[in-house]
Amino acid sequence: MTNAELAILSLIVEEARHGYQIEQIIEERGMRNWTDVGFSSIYYLLNKLEKKEYIQSSMEPALGKGPSKKVYRSTKSGEKAWQSASLSALSNPEQKMTSFLVGLSVLPSLPLLAVINALETHLNELGKKYAELENQIKFQQPMPPHVLAMFEYSLTVIASEKDWLDKFLTNIKKEGKQNE
Repeated sequence: MTNAELAILSLIVEEARHGYQIEQIIEERGMRNWTDVGFSSIYYLLNKLEKKEYIQSSMEPALGKGPSKKVYRSTKSGEKAWQSASLSALSNPEQKMTSFLVGLSVLPSLPLLAVINALETHLNELGKKYAELENQIKFQQPMPPHVLAMFEYSLTVIASEKDWLDKFLTNIKKEGKQNE
């Protein structure tokens, strides 16, 4: 199960929802910071989960005025798959192979000044991302403990990466001065 499928399935296991409600919760919880669920992919993922028989849908009249809405509910097999995938995600540390690591692997082939500029840009972007997450926490209070934990985890990872990158940049700059 992909992370995007697991994220959508989790929201449906939590509570029966229609597509637009799923989009609202993704926005409210800042889920796009940690999963690849685009607005346009929600219905694609819902169809995929329905074909796997992890969820089922039914048309329900809207509260008040408006058209009926397709509401999705988890199935027994969906709840089992969700629990298994969720526990697997919690128990297995994952080494992410990112383009950043590829960039690090070719450092000796790149001009030093360009490397320093790129890494300083990366450091600035991390700072922006950190501030954005802090703002989301402020504006979404109170939030359930597990949602707060996700934000805190992300903040801790970003802070750690910023610390590492700052030290790495300092070392690269020292080496560059020694090689001049």
